[in-house]
Amino acid sequence: MRRAVGLLGCAIGLTLQPAAAAARDTLGIFEGWGAFRDAVPRRCYAIAEPAARSRGAAWRAFAAIATWPDRSVRGQLHIRLSRRQAPHQPIMLGVGDRRFALLAGGADAWAPDRRTDAAIVAAMRSARSMSVEGKGLDGTPFVDAYRLRGAATAIDAAALGCAGAR
Repeated sequence: MRRAVGLLGCAIGLTLQPAAAAARDTLGIFEGWGAFRDAVPRRCYAIAEPAARSRGAAWRAFAAIATWPDRSVRGQLHIRLSRRQAPHQPIMLGVGDRRFALLAGGADAWAPDRRTDAAIVAAMRSARSMSVEGKGLDGTPFVDAYRLRGAATAIDAAALGCAGAR
């Protein structure tokens, strides 16, 4: 239950407007992953906090896989890093034995394209863990590690939560 409360708190923290936070629907909590639906903007997403992260985290990091029906986007990766990324430094996502280079902007990272999003989600379905590695502004390396147990179910619940939405 403590993990579920942490996920819900993290999800509510993602929305800046209190009215939108009140409109959030919980679609389910699956191990360390939660699935949520927002009315405005219309989106559904699976989200988790790192199981382990480097010391010195500046804020609550998360990994999310989102569906945005109004934008025809499904399975989009978004990572909130535990600290701001040093400019011109790579961010690497390891999922099982696969590695993916991500695009970074300050404290956030994304897959470079839809094809990579799909490959990452496919890898997440069969892996036990994933990690995000980078260098902070001070040059110190960091790693945010995620358990993937429950991720596939949460991703599916989020996709179903926005199915047929227009």
